[in-house]
Amino acid sequence: QVSLVESGGGSVQAGGFLRLSCAASGNTISTYCMGWFRQALGKEREGVASLSSDGRTNYADSVKGRFTVSQDNAKNTLYLQMNGLSPDDSAIYYCAYAPWTTCWPATKFTYWGRGTQVTVSS
Repeated sequence: QVSLVESGGGSVQAGGFLRLSCAASGNTISTYCMGWFRQALGKEREGVASLSSDGRTNYADSVKGRFTVSQDNAKNTLYLQMNGLSPDDSAIYYCAYAPWTTCWPATKFTYWGRGTQVTVSS
């Protein structure tokens, strides 16, 4: 069992930035993929970024160049640095964990956090 707890969401103005954190605990293993997903009101969940234990990262086209995913292994924490935020980035952001290095599709992720709200005003 793996527990994921997101934090760092909030309300910012367009052009602002936020850093989300995802603290993982439990039976994590050395081979994994962790990802960030988001779901806006009335829209389907979409993948935002992922980072696997073999060092690969992937980003949705909509966030490339603005968002950066990283991790602190000592703290078992995944981060998402979000810069240049726009109202289109407003959503609930979820952290997810997969006990393998395959990061897509979303069904590969077996553990999910409860999410943190990000609201960007124009």
